[in-house]
Amino acid sequence: MTFEDFIASRQHLASVGGFEPVYMPDGLFDFQQLLVDWSIRTGRAGLFADCGLGKTFMEMVWAQNVHLHTGKPVLYLTPLAVGFQAQKEADKFGIEAAVSRDGEIVAPITITNYERLDKFDSSQFAGVVCDESSAIKAYDGQRRAVVTEFLRLMPYRLLGTATAAPNDYIELGTSSEALGHLGYMDMLNRFFINKNKTSDTRGRWQDRGQGGWRFKGHAHEPFWKWVSSWARAIRKPSDYGFDDGGFDLPALQHRTTVVETTTPRPDRLFDLPAVGLHEEREEQRRTINERCETAAGLLVDCDSAVAWCHLNEESKLLSRMIDGAVEVSGSDSVDVKEEKLRAFSDGEIRVLVTKPIIGAWGLNWQHCNRMSYFPSHSYEQYYQAIRRSWRFGQQRDVLIDVVTTEGGKAVLENLQRKAKQADEMFDALMRHMTDAIRIDNDNKFTQPMEVPTWLS
Repeated sequence: MTFEDFIASRQHLASVGGFEPVYMPDGLFDFQQLLVDWSIRTGRAGLFADCGLGKTFMEMVWAQNVHLHTGKPVLYLTPLAVGFQAQKEADKFGIEAAVSRDGEIVAPITITNYERLDKFDSSQFAGVVCDESSAIKAYDGQRRAVVTEFLRLMPYRLLGTATAAPNDYIELGTSSEALGHLGYMDMLNRFFINKNKTSDTRGRWQDRGQGGWRFKGHAHEPFWKWVSSWARAIRKPSDYGFDDGGFDLPALQHRTTVVETTTPRPDRLFDLPAVGLHEEREEQRRTINERCETAAGLLVDCDSAVAWCHLNEESKLLSRMIDGAVEVSGSDSVDVKEEKLRAFSDGEIRVLVTKPIIGAWGLNWQHCNRMSYFPSHSYEQYYQAIRRSWRFGQQRDVLIDVVTTEGGKAVLENLQRKAKQADEMFDALMRHMTDAIRIDNDNKFTQPMEVPTWLS
């Protein structure tokens, strides 16, 4: 391979831009029409819409427009077990879509999950929808590399997620790169400075120490204007001036239970919050029985519930202790995982026991309003887990039983701090994005240009 061939193999297809929408169903709400219209005209776009705002429907309408405009099929990528929900949503509005597990194009909008992407040929499609696109945010992850390569020569692309973390600039960079805009390193070099750069063996620049990447002196506003050129974020219709009627969330209640352990640490007279990753892991394993017993007891009276956990031992214990519980584990095959998640979504399973990394993305569980959760340092996993049930369309108040120990209080406090910080940063994201949109809308440039007489 020549150097020119290598460079060509890494280049994205030049943007063909968007087009005039050819299909806009009446079922879209006003704010959905605005976002769908913008994403179709953009051609390669990111929709960062919060849980329950109809992201699947908007993505399906976008895909249908690409199909009608090009005459070619569109591939719709989802996390595990979300495909059947997407197909139901399409059927509801008369959009022809179907799930494929073997690489066959079975409908104008062919639905599959990220784990089966390698079975498909990208040249057969005119566009791709990446639902829950946070799955590709790990910039050194295998999934991100596979998806980005699949998208590289795709004319039309849409990324949809509820949790594009406003303080996670790497995620915004990888989303931009997947869409064929700036790569994540190009983004960082253009808008950010890192005083403590060191290069690892793979040539990546890594953050070291406090501070890390920070905005260049006057790059804050240009950065959000750039993001606004290819992405839209929304938490509720009023973010864009529309009525929130019908999109009011029920109450979310947290009930924290601090378990008294029967097996104290041998080197201490009484429990203290664990310090450091080593002590936190030791605390988790030392208190598994007490925590699982407590979580199981809290879910006894539920008609439907999810017991979230992080360790294999927790998952096995919870599934044995809770009557009617079914475990979805990492060792299950893709087909088995999908079937169990589907069964819970359809109300065939009373209590689901699983980890956030397996079942916390994309699924709609408005039929369930009870959960137990063992705190971890990952705010994204926590957010995605509770938003399976606490989402628009939920008719009951949602109760989250947070189960921890005296030694695990530091982890819980860190999770609460991140939750508050995420709310503040998303407020900032929305403020900058709406300001940028308003500036673009106000600049219509309707005044005729005055040309100097010496140029006439």
